Amino acid sequence: MEQQGIQMDQEKLCCSICLDLLKDPVTINCGHNYCMDCIGSHWDGEDKKHIYSCPQCRQMFTPRPDLKKNTVLADVVEEVKARLESVPADLCYAGPGDVSCDFCTGRKLKAVKSCLQCLVSYCDQHLQPHYHVAALKNHKLVDPSKKLQENICSGHNEVMKIFCRTDQQCICYLCSLDEHKGHNTVSAETERKDKQQVVGLNQEKIRQRIQDREKDVRMLQQKVEAINQSADKAVANSEETFKDLICLIEKRNSDVKQQIRSKQTDEVRKVRDLEEKLKQDLVELRRRSSELEQLSQTEDHIQFLHNYPLMSDLSESTNPANISSVHRLQYFDDVTVAVSKTRDKLQDILKEDWTKTLPRPEDVSRFGTWNLIRKAVSGFKTLSPAEPKTRAEFLQYSCHLTLDPNTAHNCLSLSEGNREARVDWTLILPSDHHPDRFMEKRQVLSRESLTGRCYWEVEQRPAEASVAVAYKDISRTGRESKFGYNDRSWALKKSAKFIHNSIKTLISGPRSPRIGVYLDHSAGILSFYKVSDTMTLIHRVQTTFTQPLYAGISVDVFSSVELCELK
Repeated sequence: MEQQGIQMDQEKLCCSICLDLLKDPVTINCGHNYCMDCIGSHWDGEDKKHIYSCPQCRQMFTPRPDLKKNTVLADVVEEVKARLESVPADLCYAGPGDVSCDFCTGRKLKAVKSCLQCLVSYCDQHLQPHYHVAALKNHKLVDPSKKLQENICSGHNEVMKIFCRTDQQCICYLCSLDEHKGHNTVSAETERKDKQQVVGLNQEKIRQRIQDREKDVRMLQQKVEAINQSADKAVANSEETFKDLICLIEKRNSDVKQQIRSKQTDEVRKVRDLEEKLKQDLVELRRRSSELEQLSQTEDHIQFLHNYPLMSDLSESTNPANISSVHRLQYFDDVTVAVSKTRDKLQDILKEDWTKTLPRPEDVSRFGTWNLIRKAVSGFKTLSPAEPKTRAEFLQYSCHLTLDPNTAHNCLSLSEGNREARVDWTLILPSDHHPDRFMEKRQVLSRESLTGRCYWEVEQRPAEASVAVAYKDISRTGRESKFGYNDRSWALKKSAKFIHNSIKTLISGPRSPRIGVYLDHSAGILSFYKVSDTMTLIHRVQTTFTQPLYAGISVDVFSSVELCELK
């Protein structure tokens, strides 16, 4: 009832021009009401005729009536507006995109249901008979639909309740007796059940695809994160590497300056010493010259002859040093030339050679960005000086290494100077376990870290040990702590096989008791050699080292291993 009252009030208070509630209502002479703007605009169009009419009753007015706002009617309109705002949402009027009630007159309310039998949409009030009238209770009610007319056969104007499987279309009863006679027909409900199963299967497939796509999206997001992390790590490593390079250059600069100043001090000292000797000789010569002058002026012949033997004994003057050889400036010139050559080589590496290894744009689409970056980095590594060939060349990069007792397994005995390790089962286990100690494997790391180009030799007695390099953070317990059985170490075992990350590479040939190890950290080169004048290569690795390395040895039960002293 409240809904009906509101609807009646709204119909009476609507402007017949804009069909909406009156705004600034005015009442003209014939008694009809309009919005002030609506009737004003209507009369503006009649100004040429100078005759003004009512849009509803067509009564004529001359002259144009003066419009005054009807304040009483305006108050009534405001009350209706307030009542409309308090009406529940389901009693609201239908808007442009809503399904309207087919039974409402005037301004229509929104429909709440559509009937597939009646092919009509109802608001809540007009729907009530379908809930109470026995003949209407069995009607099929659905959500409001604008497509009800699609359920009516265009040829017979009947509701379509049959599906023709032969022609794959919905038809009415008369169609089944006419142009679809003899076709395979079923009720629309039966066909819906069959197709609903297919829809269900398709929904399941789509849900599975959604899950797969969401998984793929997550993987791609993880890849983006991994790419960003990898790029950030590469930037950080590059910055750290160039910082190391700058530090190395600064250190080398300091060393060169120290050598120059040391050479300067030595040369100046030599010159000062020679200058002092020459000054002493000059004093002595001047004294002798004065004595000879006095002798030559003696008038007494006997006295002259008496003193002559003493004065005539003048030995040949010896030059304390070759003055021309003292002035050695060639050394400083040579240093200047050497530094200039180093600068030129570094410029070539950082400009021309590095540019040659950068990926070309056309290669990116063919091989992928990251592969080309790795290729570029590998190309940059090849700019390092050539690998030595003879033992003399290797010895240029020899480094003094000692074994770190804190990393040695409890059963390993280290020699004085910590350069040799052997197994000693009589050792008493210490009460405290250092966190760097290998707890299960008879292994030990060097105290010194390895960066740049390094070479060292290991003597095995007999050749039953493992020679390795490893990162500092290699595990100290479990199987993964064994050299070569993780991604943190590289090991040559008994000169017979190379192991990294549990992957073994067999090596043929006789074993060698003395192994030379060459490392070019920045170039990612690790090589093992049988030591001789010609140096026989056992195995060579090309990789990327991300941390400083430490030399490592693994000792067999009845053997000893020593880091050799190289000269």
